[in-house]
Amino acid sequence: MIPRIQKRGKRTIGLLYYLYGPGKFEEHIDPHLVASWDNSAPDPGRDPNATLKQLQHLLDQPVENVDEADRPKKHVWHMSVRNDAADRILTDEEWGDIARRMVAAAGIEAPQEESGCRWAAVRHADDHIHIVATLVREDGYKPDLNFDAARVQAEARLLETKLGLRVLNKGDGTAAKRPTSAERHKAERQGRVRTAREELREAVRRAVAGAESEPEFFDRLAAAGLLIRRRIAPSGDLLGYTVALPGDHNKDGEPVFYPGSKLAPDLSLPRIRERWSATQQDPATPREVRAGAPSGPAWARRRAAAAAWQALLVIDHVDDHQVAAHIAATGEVLDALAKTSGAHTRKQLQEAAGAFERASRSHVRAERGHDRALRQAARDLVYGGPALGRGEDGATTAMVIDMVAFLVIAAANWHGRKNHAQQAAAAHQAAEHLRTAYQSAAQHPMAVLRHRGQCLSQPLQRRQAAHLHQGVPELAEQILAEPGWHALAATLADVEAAGHEPGALLAEAVARRELDTAESVSDVLIWRLRRLADLPADASAMPEPGTATPQSAGHPKRPATGRNTRPPKAR
Repeated sequence: MIPRIQKRGKRTIGLLYYLYGPGKFEEHIDPHLVASWDNSAPDPGRDPNATLKQLQHLLDQPVENVDEADRPKKHVWHMSVRNDAADRILTDEEWGDIARRMVAAAGIEAPQEESGCRWAAVRHADDHIHIVATLVREDGYKPDLNFDAARVQAEARLLETKLGLRVLNKGDGTAAKRPTSAERHKAERQGRVRTAREELREAVRRAVAGAESEPEFFDRLAAAGLLIRRRIAPSGDLLGYTVALPGDHNKDGEPVFYPGSKLAPDLSLPRIRERWSATQQDPATPREVRAGAPSGPAWARRRAAAAAWQALLVIDHVDDHQVAAHIAATGEVLDALAKTSGAHTRKQLQEAAGAFERASRSHVRAERGHDRALRQAARDLVYGGPALGRGEDGATTAMVIDMVAFLVIAAANWHGRKNHAQQAAAAHQAAEHLRTAYQSAAQHPMAVLRHRGQCLSQPLQRRQAAHLHQGVPELAEQILAEPGWHALAATLADVEAAGHEPGALLAEAVARRELDTAESVSDVLIWRLRRLADLPADASAMPEPGTATPQSAGHPKRPATGRNTRPPKAR
């Protein structure tokens, strides 16, 4: 149940004409009263002898009874109460009870004083009602509407439980502003799936992901095709910015500009600058495009996977402000992944980034600087360019999605412990999208690894099973029964051929982070091992396991430190 208090107005009759009218798109059906301040107000919808003017006159009477100087400049209070599409259809009596409880919670009606404001609740659809009230009480005083929005939200949570409706999570005031009904209708008229506000929010998020300076940020906004206005102080200092979509005009044919703060609280220019304050690399030239620097989508994805892994190792052991910074930067990594993903994972990664946007903010202020590695990873992804679906690009995409999914789950758990209900739910939703994206990304590289594992000789398969029992004895039987065991066996053989002790590296991969949330333990261990051993994510170009290498031909093995001293080049 979503109660929404609208802007106050001056004309009661104008609002009544809208509520009892056909609607902008003929969507109003059978408008009628379900409740009123005295339960006997005239209903122009059902009573042929009642008129809108009669109802308006009765509603405005307390306002007209006070001196004009004492009247509120905007005396019309308006709230809509809407149920979720999946909720059952309520009766008029139930909606009437909801209306009475909502006006009492808001402070419009004061049942204990019997001197509240006059109000009426109109229903013109199955799933919602509108409440209109006038803001002078029967005794001539004005109602106490301080925190009315918070009070009606709290009442909605109680009503959801009482009526068996979908229970929404309690907000904390840090969510991005929702599109208005006018914006939604405008998007429908223009044939857009999303409103201009939503499209702009996503475009600005992507522009800020990994950005290190104002010029870079504004260059990215321009490259995205947005219209930009800068707000300049008389001193010449930049104070803020607004953005608009080309083709999105108001009634006068002018572009509709939105300030960053109206897109999301953390997209105002001062909040964006906080991200740059801890990044003091040379901002003039992106590090990734300097001469001789490594680049490419596969390299960027390996870097992002490593950054996500390091964040996972510390996120449960640092203070809340540092955790908030890691979570905010995780949102940037997701935005960058969605921007540079291949067609087979793009939709789910976009959905994951959009869902996690709500989880990236809370009242715990991020302590910037600790998120430097993740922000650099987002930057690497942006400048690494779009990834292909196959080869090392596709395999490293699966690797980084796997790592980031664990980081998103860790964020959900932290929000849950802090009672950030909306953020925790958003992070869990993002994790579900990441799981779906992972299935698409991992399909080919896992098929290659399974085939390699199935081609191992029986002695080699038994050898890898022994390594498994040595490294993770408590998980060995579970993993051996998983469909991904053969792929893990091939990876263990690759790890051994690269000069590592498979059992020791397995133990390291398991000990440093939980596996309880993994759908496939073998899949998770494959990517952790291939990253720790600096193995190519795509195994198709590697020699078959068992092929003679310097290590397997009698050379001593390097200790299992988690990294090779001479890592093979990514393929």
